[in-house]
Amino acid sequence: MIRIAVLGGIGSGKTHIAKLFNFPVFNADLEVAKIYKNNRQCFMKLKKKFPDYFPSFPAKKDQIIRAITNNEKNLKEITKIIHPEIKKKMHIFLKNNNKKKAVVLDIPLFLENRLNKKDDILIFIQSNKSETIKRLKKRDNFNIDLFKKFKKIQLPLSFKKKKSNYIIKNNFTKKLVRQRIERILKKII
Repeated sequence: MIRIAVLGGIGSGKTHIAKLFNFPVFNADLEVAKIYKNNRQCFMKLKKKFPDYFPSFPAKKDQIIRAITNNEKNLKEITKIIHPEIKKKMHIFLKNNNKKKAVVLDIPLFLENRLNKKDDILIFIQSNKSETIKRLKKRDNFNIDLFKKFKKIQLPLSFKKKKSNYIIKNNFTKKLVRQRIERILKKII
């Protein structure tokens, strides 16, 4: 099984492009949302660490945002609680899809959390910064403070780009992105 990991900045289009590969996708952001909504064990750890922010189950998005924006250190602490669960879910996903030709890993902190393996195919999604910010601002839950805090815990985009096997320039048009994906798949599969 080939592991394809999509890397890039916040709002670069990783999730959209991951789906275009037409292989099973592990979407860490969706899994994190499920953990906040369904995992009582994680909630209890959050409540113990941050009693002022998490009064009752489940953890709500506004509570998480408030905890992170009020204190920069909280993001790292929340990540320490959530990351082991994401890692478990990723291993289950990989086990369940081990007969597939390839899988796509859409994990924002993939390199930061050292989830990569030597044979992984790393694909960097490059997008125009101003276009990305414009698109992010259209999101209902966009928060510039949160955006800045998440950027701080990420490796520089130049590092991710350098580590990658392939680069997809995302101009936010499907046709060109699909063509690039097809060329990459011909080389790796």
